[in-house]
Amino acid sequence: MVIPDRRVQRRVTLTEIARALEIAPSTVSRAMSNPNRVSTEMYERITRKASEMGYASALLPERDQRLARGTIALVVPNLTNPFNLDLMRGAQAQIRAASYLHLVVSTEESLPIEEQWLREMSRTVDGIVVSSPRVDDEVLRSVAQSVATVAINREAPGLSGVVIDTPNGLAQALHYLHSLGHTRVAYVRGPHSSWTDEARFAAVSRAAEEHDVTLIAVGRYQPTLANGAAAADAVVLTAATACIFFNDVLAIGALDRFRSAGVSVPGDLSVVGCDDIFGSSFSNPPLTTVASPGEAAGRAAVDLLISRFTTRERTERVDRISAHLTVRASTAPRAA
Repeated sequence: MVIPDRRVQRRVTLTEIARALEIAPSTVSRAMSNPNRVSTEMYERITRKASEMGYASALLPERDQRLARGTIALVVPNLTNPFNLDLMRGAQAQIRAASYLHLVVSTEESLPIEEQWLREMSRTVDGIVVSSPRVDDEVLRSVAQSVATVAINREAPGLSGVVIDTPNGLAQALHYLHSLGHTRVAYVRGPHSSWTDEARFAAVSRAAEEHDVTLIAVGRYQPTLANGAAAADAVVLTAATACIFFNDVLAIGALDRFRSAGVSVPGDLSVVGCDDIFGSSFSNPPLTTVASPGEAAGRAAVDLLISRFTTRERTERVDRISAHLTVRASTAPRAA
């Protein structure tokens, strides 16, 4: 099915939006071009008014041979991890503000499905934002040569993207556990082919060496609650007094299993997650984790993609977003 071009209409200007809101045009411009430079409240206020006034973006890539016009695809590993929902919320807000159509595609943690969708969409959409891609660098570069592509939480030569610095956040977690007296720490690893897991594990390993902490790598797990429970059994066998999980989904799944197995958290075992997803603050016990701003990353990635439409820039660019450790009740000093 061929999607027709949108109708031509008088374009509402940023100045008109600013006048309606009684704010400076420069503030509206910042919100539309880089939402991270204004407050969330101001961003939502501006985009709401822009939508009401029928604001339409003039930004369209030069892809006359495409079947679709003004369409951005957002590719995520799954639709069950609340982190991905935060990312989607941020990306969709920015896509909507720029008056593009958007598609959401879940690869269900399958590398072959991810590669198939990326190659097919490279011929039918105007831009792709792909989160935590598992395909190799060559595939990503091939897709990026066909269509403007931005990755989230993946660095590859020749590819632009947005990286949340969760590796440094987990290194902070290892430092914190060491300060609590933990000298034997387990790290529950994420999926195979996950660049994010490799980066997180490398950062934790360096921090462990710095403090002479024994670090035990545990398994490779897809991020599900059931796999978190399976990982918990493996962690108990390591005799570690603290454990860092690849992400919060695995950690929360493990908390229930520890409790049913009679392992006290944090009395017997301190537990740290990553991403600070919805639910981590009211798990039992509330989870110490690395706060990862998924919504901000989604917005920044779309902003980077659209900026490439306007400038026709093809030089590699990677933007970084900081992450930080949030301490809650799942960690405590090592028992005597």
